[in-house]
Amino acid sequence: MSAATLLLPDPAWPTWLLAAVVLVDAALSLRPPRFISACLTGVGFPRDWWWTLIVIKTLAGVGLLVGLAVPGVALAAHAGVIAYFLAALLAHLRARFFGSAFWVNCLGMLTLAVGSAALALGPGVRELLGNLELLGNLELLGAALTR
Repeated sequence: MSAATLLLPDPAWPTWLLAAVVLVDAALSLRPPRFISACLTGVGFPRDWWWTLIVIKTLAGVGLLVGLAVPGVALAAHAGVIAYFLAALLAHLRARFFGSAFWVNCLGMLTLAVGSAALALGPGVRELLGNLELLGNLELLGAALTR
């Protein structure tokens, strides 16, 4: 199996699910319901910057969908979504804002993002890393034999 094939989500459903949830989140953020605005206010995120989160979430969702066909893009998009929710986790910790928005929205989304990446990309990445390790071992063996 080629490295490119290994970097496509398989199974694809976790990536589809995460993309759908992130895109719905972006759409909701256009006119934030109370639970979203309370969360952003609670962590001290400036209202003038709320629009950036819509852009980030939309790009992440589109990246996840593109990654279903383009090798490596889903890996990058999953990493971006995980980084986004790790930043949200840090914002909650810094602000000491631990209501239901923290437990459900922040940690729930972080768990979904990590789980999606593990299910969709874990086997391919593990196999790719195993192949790289095998190549490294063969190079070491070759170097030892030529001495």
